[in-house]
Order: sequence, then structure tokens, then C-alpha cells
Amino acid sequence: MTTPASPLRFGVNYVPRDGWFHSWLSPRWEEVRRDLETIASLGMDHVRIFPFWPILQPNRTLVREEALADVRRMAEIASEAGLDVAVDVIQGHMSSYDFLPAWLTSWHARNMFTDPEVVEAQVELTARVHESLADLPAYFALTLGNEVNQFSGDPHPSPMRADAQQAEDWITSLLGAVPSQEGRLRLHAEYDAVWYLDDHPFQPAHASRLGDVTAIHSWIFNGTAQQYGGMSGQSLRHGEYLTELSSAFAAPGRQVWLQEIGAPLSVLEESDAAAFCTAATRHAADSPDLWGVTWWCSHDVDRSLADFPPLEYSLGLIDAAGEVKPIGRAFAEVAAELRGRPEAPAARREAVVIDVDEQDVPLRRADAAPGGAVFTAWNDLAAEGIRPAVVTSRVAADPQALAERGIDRVHRVEPGEGSGYSAVSDSEALGVGS
Repeated sequence: MTTPASPLRFGVNYVPRDGWFHSWLSPRWEEVRRDLETIASLGMDHVRIFPFWPILQPNRTLVREEALADVRRMAEIASEAGLDVAVDVIQGHMSSYDFLPAWLTSWHARNMFTDPEVVEAQVELTARVHESLADLPAYFALTLGNEVNQFSGDPHPSPMRADAQQAEDWITSLLGAVPSQEGRLRLHAEYDAVWYLDDHPFQPAHASRLGDVTAIHSWIFNGTAQQYGGMSGQSLRHGEYLTELSSAFAAPGRQVWLQEIGAPLSVLEESDAAAFCTAATRHAADSPDLWGVTWWCSHDVDRSLADFPPLEYSLGLIDAAGEVKPIGRAFAEVAAELRGRPEAPAARREAVVIDVDEQDVPLRRADAAPGGAVFTAWNDLAAEGIRPAVVTSRVAADPQALAERGIDRVHRVEPGEGSGYSAVSDSEALGVGS
């Protein structure tokens, strides 16, 4: 397995200022260079980039060489700016919009997770994107796609349904298209239904055991901020909590990439955004398994582009005119602070128990969700300064497994009746149409 570098890494998810991701249709490289140099000036060490699936693969048997060349060119420009590059392959879903190739929809509707020919096409695309970048030293990670688990079931309006085994087979098939290599990460990334939504086909064990690191996406408009407040301890620690929750299902010491975290003004005051960024990043960095933080996102969406959820126009560290915002300066400062810390955080000695079955599937994922019994117990302990971890009930029943994790006290909870979780693709949570 690839071992990520140390110390902590800090970067941004790159949202082009010129034309948003539609700019992949006809990239203006001087605009890209300007954006990436601004990102580098904040002291960031990497960017995550998102070529769109219909542009890369407009036909099931056609991967466009010109599109691959554009991905490589963006990576080269990032490298010239001093930034390492992670690439996502299947986009997929971005900022409330779905971007699926025409050969997968409408009259040609097929299931991206279960149709053998469609899976084969995605394997081919994954391999080709990797090969287009493989000789670039700055290329350090490939993620299969951006939160494509949202296509696999509710609340998506047109789901391509899969069961847990089919979800696992899809992940392993695409990961297998990229050779294992020291210093380069192969991973997949789901939105938080994988942790919080009962019966969701993508499961915690998939997220925490397949691929080289675990990716988590921490968004507080999922019910956390609505229930507790945007600047509550529960919201400020949500990324930290997800890091610890994901580690409950992983081998001891597996690293966790906080691949998305942002400050959504749908549930935060603009005057609190910088403080949220600083506190949330510090809390996440107190998890011993954290690999790094990649903020969402680099640039605000320009208001000349219509029909985005309102929060998307304000999520950037840099505004649509190219000026660094207070939150951008705050993230730069906290990144420099945490990069320079003299030692890693100490191991956590106490843990909240989440009940699982023999396959390590939570008996009630709702218990882990905002408002659930595990979530509540963890946050109550954190408020007391205890620095809790999370372990599964199977680990809690095994003294040797607990010792391997350094846990000497466990806290058991009674299952709750429900939670305040709202799946992030839900229109109310995103503010679509508001």
C-alpha cells in the first residue's frame, strides 16, 4: 500500500475562475496559470482537478486524446507553479449538477455501477487518465470520481441503483486500472451518506478499506449546522469526527484525507467564515491519522453563471475577481501553523462504540449521523476535552484489537430513534431554487 508523505498536506479543490468547469470545453491556459499561481501564493502544496466525464469520454468507446492532453497541460501548469496535482476521473456530479455522457442517459440509459460494458468503459477511462499523467512527478493521486455514490440511490431523482457488493465491485474494478506505486495514491471518495444513511449501498468498510487512503468530505449543511448552529462545537468538529469515525472501520494507522471541507454561507454568517475555517482545520489536524486538508474551494463561482445553489457563489478562498478573501488568508495562516507544528498529536485513549454486524456494517448508520446517539456521545466527550476516537463493537469486544489502537476505555451508547441528517444532494440542504 502506498504510504503518504508527512507532514500534513494543505491544498485546494481547484474551481476555475474563468467559466467554472465549463472551461474544460476550451481552456484558456493563461487564465489557468493566473489561478494556480494565486493558489500557490497562499502557501498551498497541491490542487485537486476535475475534468468532466462527457468531455473526456463522449462515446463509450472513445476517450478523446485532446481532452487527455488538456488534463496533462493543467497538471504541468500546476507543477510549474509549485503545486502537486490530484485528479478525479468521473465528474459526474458537481455543485448540484450532474454531468453524464449521452451514452448513459435518456434513450441510452444504463447503470454506471452494474452494466458490464459501462464499467469496462470507466475502467478504460481511468487507465487512460492515469497514463496521461504517469510520468509527471507532481501527479500524486487519482480519485475515481467526485461523490458518485450519490447516483446509486435515494435521494437522487434518477438513481442507478446498486447493492453493496455491486458498489464494492465497481470500486475495485476502477482502482485496479491504476497500478500501485510508492508515493502515488489511488482512492475513491463518497459523500457522507456512506457514513450516515441507512441502506446506502456504499458502506463504511468500502470507504475505509479500499484504496490507499480514506477520503472524507465534511459538509455541515447536512443537518449538523441546522441542528446545532454553524459555529457550534458539533459543526467545528465535524471534519474531526468524520476522520475518527472513518478510522473505526480501517486498519490501525490508515491515513485519512479530508478531501473536501468548506464554509457554506447557507448555514454560516459571512463574518464567521474565516474563524470557522481556522477552528475546523485545527480540530481536524488533532486526529493522528489525518493526511491533510483540501479546502473547497479555490474560487467563487462567478454570478454571471445562472442557477447554482446560492452557497456556491461564496465558497471560494478567492473571489470571482481574483482577490484573496479573509477566509483565504485564514486558511493560509492555519496551514502554515499546522505544517510547522513540532510533533504529531498524541494517540486517543478513549473511544465511543458503534454497533456493527459480522460484516462490520453499522446496525444503524443513523446513530453516527448528526443528532444520533454515537454522534452525540462523541461530541459530548469532545466538549469535555477527552479527544475521543470511535471503534466498532467487534473491536470493542476484542482486548487485543483495542490495545493495537491504544484504546483503554470505551463508551457505549443506547441506539437512538433517529437523527437530524439530511443527505447533501437534498434540494433543501443545498438551497436549490431558493
